[in-house]
Amino acid sequence: MEIKQTALAGTVESSDIQIMLSKGNDGIQIDLESDVEKQFGKQIRQVITQTLQAFELTDVKVKAVDKGALDCVIKARTIAAAQRALSTQDQPAWEVL
Repeated sequence: MEIKQTALAGTVESSDIQIMLSKGNDGIQIDLESDVEKQFGKQIRQVITQTLQAFELTDVKVKAVDKGALDCVIKARTIAAAQRALSTQDQPAWEVL
C-alpha cells in the first residue's frame, strides 16, 4: 500500500508516543526521539516496523517522539497514523490487531 497523505497520531504527554507518517522512497525509515532510546529503542522500532508491515507499507518515513509509551500504546498510535495516512479510518483493520 502507499501513503496518500502525511498523518499524525498521539501526543507528547507522559506515557504516550507521537507518530507521524509520510511518504518515503527507501523502505521504512524511523527517526526516533526518546529519553529511553538506549534501553528500549530497538523494541520501539520493532513494534513500529511490524505494525507498518502488517499494513503492507514498504516506503514510509516515520517520526516518533516517545515519552515512555508501552508496546500496546506504540502499536495503537502506529495503527491510527497508518489508517489516517491511507485514508481508511472508516475501515478498521482488525487483522492488524
